[in-house]
Amino acid sequence: MTTTKAAQKRAQKRAQAKVEYNAFLEGCPSRQLLDRISDKWVVLILCALGGDNKPGQPAAAHADAPKAMRYSEISRLLAGVSQKMLTQTLRSLEHDGLLTRTVTPTVPVTVSYELTDLGRSLHHMTRGLRNWAQTHMAEVIANREKSDARTS
Repeated sequence: MTTTKAAQKRAQKRAQAKVEYNAFLEGCPSRQLLDRISDKWVVLILCALGGDNKPGQPAAAHADAPKAMRYSEISRLLAGVSQKMLTQTLRSLEHDGLLTRTVTPTVPVTVSYELTDLGRSLHHMTRGLRNWAQTHMAEVIANREKSDARTS
């Protein structure tokens, strides 16, 4: 009976904490999550695993179903990512429950990554963010050039 009461109390505490999350507050743990998911490599990894992995095209134009990808596939797709950064980012996404890592005992060992349900829900947001960036980049560049011309 005490175990049930303790479990209920923990559940109530979690529910209360959830209501109290406010990223505008300095000590809110959601700030750490926002910091992680706003990273460019996180956005691109989620888009790649979400099926948006044809470079140079708007995400909506070629959205495939989410799929598992091997480390080497992700590395080739994300031009410019270092091995260290890719490994760290994949580990952090796995730690947060946004993707799963599957090791298949082959020679050599095969490691693949796949979005979880939680990761797929975030992927819908990152797809839009990536698409917006690609769609509006020319406009942003033009604004930067105007700003630079005014300050020169």
